[in-house]
Amino acid sequence: MKQERLINRPFIALGFSAFLFFASFNMIIPMLPDFLTSLGGGEYKGLIISLFTITAGLSRPFSGKLADKIGRLPVMIFGATVCFVAGLAYPFVTGIIAFFALRLLHGFSTGFTPTGNAAYVADIVPIHRRGEAMGIIGVAISIGTASGNAIGGYIGSAFPIDYVFYASAITAILSVIILSGMNETLADKVQFNFGLLKLKRHEIIEKRVLVPAIYMALSVFSFGLVLTIMPDYSAHLGISNKGLFFAVFVLASLGVRIFAGKISDKVGRVKVLKVSSFLLAVAMVLIAFSYSLLTLIGAGIIFGLAVGMNSPTVFAWAIDLAEDHKRGKALATLYIFLEIGIGMGAFISGWVYSNDVEFFPRTFYTGAGVALAGFIYLNIATRIKKMK
Repeated sequence: MKQERLINRPFIALGFSAFLFFASFNMIIPMLPDFLTSLGGGEYKGLIISLFTITAGLSRPFSGKLADKIGRLPVMIFGATVCFVAGLAYPFVTGIIAFFALRLLHGFSTGFTPTGNAAYVADIVPIHRRGEAMGIIGVAISIGTASGNAIGGYIGSAFPIDYVFYASAITAILSVIILSGMNETLADKVQFNFGLLKLKRHEIIEKRVLVPAIYMALSVFSFGLVLTIMPDYSAHLGISNKGLFFAVFVLASLGVRIFAGKISDKVGRVKVLKVSSFLLAVAMVLIAFSYSLLTLIGAGIIFGLAVGMNSPTVFAWAIDLAEDHKRGKALATLYIFLEIGIGMGAFISGWVYSNDVEFFPRTFYTGAGVALAGFIYLNIATRIKKMK
């Protein structure tokens, strides 16, 4: 199904579907800390993201195997449908246990849809333009993430929080509708059967992509931190829209995603990743020193540039290393480590922060330290493996 043209009808449809999917589950994030607090669980804010990532990570081996067996589209549709169901269920949650149970369920959405999405992209784009393609899809994802956070923050500040959940559900079902009208790219697919859910040890992790996967975990730690801490930090600085920082950094990442992806196609993935990991550390320090809306926006722009450079490049690197018939498994491996990194960032930052505003600086310094560890690991591991 590969064509020399990068932009075609399936690519556009996939990008629009990805936009809606990421807008759906990001829409509720700015409001979840307050929602959990209203349920009496304010001290457990670090679990909001980390529990979500647990099921996302655990489901990756299954989504990778299924994407390589039954097709990319069923995997994406299942994940988006989970988002729809979860959005409808949140308004009925009245206790902490039920809330965290739903967060675990909701995690299946990102455990499935992004895996199928990345594999679908790799199926339809020219090999020599993978970085650029991942950058463009990343733009769609970034716009969805930014608009989801901003819209969710606005709806949550102007209307009862249930409206945010319903808007999330509607957005998710629109993504499902688009996916249902697309053509499958996996040629030798099989019918689903429950035997496919039995995993052997060698089916969980694709060793060929371990180096980019470990780097991925270190690089997204700061993202999990930001997801967990930024709503409270925004309120601490007197910023009413708790989704504003998310919108700023995601919008800042838009243009650089395509540029970084194209550059990595020419000069190599690792060179671009070294720059992005260094910028991540700088951004964390700048956030810690922020004292107003203006300074936080400046730090958010640096953070967005780093994320925009990192994401399409590391995905293209993993696709480069993967065998064609194990592409879903390789991308699932990358996503497993992504969930580990985000989950650890959320959990550790919540523990360091401890719901005490005096601990904001050291929380962001922790993120800076892990970003620098990613930079160091990248240098050491790639020298050992002699990768480009």
